[in-house]
Amino acid sequence: MPTSVELAAMRRAIIISASGLGATSPNPAVGCVILDAAGRTVGEGYHLRKGAAHAEVNALAAAGTRAAGGTAVVTLEPCNHEGLTPACHQALLDAKIVRVLIAVMDPTSRGEGGAARLRQAGVDVQTRVLEKEALAVLGPWHASLSRQRPVLHLLIQADAAGNPIAPASEALAEIELQRHAYDLVISVDGSTEEGRTGSHGRAFSVPARSVPDEPGDALAALAEAGARTALLVGPSKLGERLLSAALVDRFTLLQPVPEPSQATTAASPLFPDGFVLSRITRAGGQLVVSAERR
Repeated sequence: MPTSVELAAMRRAIIISASGLGATSPNPAVGCVILDAAGRTVGEGYHLRKGAAHAEVNALAAAGTRAAGGTAVVTLEPCNHEGLTPACHQALLDAKIVRVLIAVMDPTSRGEGGAARLRQAGVDVQTRVLEKEALAVLGPWHASLSRQRPVLHLLIQADAAGNPIAPASEALAEIELQRHAYDLVISVDGSTEEGRTGSHGRAFSVPARSVPDEPGDALAALAEAGARTALLVGPSKLGERLLSAALVDRFTLLQPVPEPSQATTAASPLFPDGFVLSRITRAGGQLVVSAERR
């Protein structure tokens, strides 16, 4: 069983893993904490961008020789193959790590996973440690793999009558708050925000053209860009068609706070079927209502 120190280290690894969101795709955002033989934190790291060192390697570099005889706490199963970077399970073995705690198993492992390789080498491995909490960061990447398409979030601004309008200042603030967690932000006119400059986040290039209005073509364009997640800012034909095709995974509606003295006849007609409420808050004079697909 994980100790309280190890659980705290896993939560720290989950938190720092989010630092890579929007920069690592199509790879996942991963975090790692190294504990020495006495259980003290001696190193931590996260995956900065595709092609750069993985979380384990960065954490081991910070720990140095203090990692020997220690524990690696990592949010995703260490990789078992060499690609743009060396295999992380081997880096842990080379550093003389004796115990590894893993939150989420890697569905992309080739052949035997890193956990199996570590066990074969005599390392004590525990898996699915705080898995549900780690999916707060890894969930969209994991879902993108299982659905074989990017995870899509549609954000729409509405007026008091429920009619879609151009984003107000509160909506723009909400977009700015969220944009760095997504691989691509698709604007009202259908063009990718990063496409205007020919670059995506800190990781890879995207097509310098508008995203098509047809759902299948749009998903193909996003896949071509390497995106696992995308934020669509509506209203747009593309957003409507993706909703109709049940391809939107998260929906956020911003609408004015109702006047207490003003009677309303119906709830906003923009809120789609097939979703359950997940977050409701207020931003200035706007209600921010988010929902997830059932």
